[in-house]
Amino acid sequence: MAKEQTEVRELDEGSYVMMDETPCKITSYSTAKPGKHGSAKARIEGKGVFDSKKRSLSQPVDAKVWVPIIERKQGQVVNVDGDEIQVMDLETYETFVMVSPDEADLSPDDEIEFLEYEGQRKIV
Repeated sequence: MAKEQTEVRELDEGSYVMMDETPCKITSYSTAKPGKHGSAKARIEGKGVFDSKKRSLSQPVDAKVWVPIIERKQGQVVNVDGDEIQVMDLETYETFVMVSPDEADLSPDDEIEFLEYEGQRKIV
């Protein structure tokens, strides 16, 4: 698996964390002071990288959480067929089909940047 463990206190807004077994990008990070009987707590809000669902997590700041290792890669559009595009990875020359984002206006020979994590891919 392409993930590593880190402490909650080392996370920042804009970094990635696993929430509900899904890689999420942190949109909000806040901490509460330690109370009379416990340690400081962190509240993390994030948005799924591949499914765009909002999720939240509340943990002590010294707890360990999983951080996904998401690769940022370059690709070239080979073919466009409706909302599906065929992309070639410029490192491995592997071709695969991806769903085009709604706002993207892509044509063959365009170079794109995409995120990849455990077989899931998304155009940036």
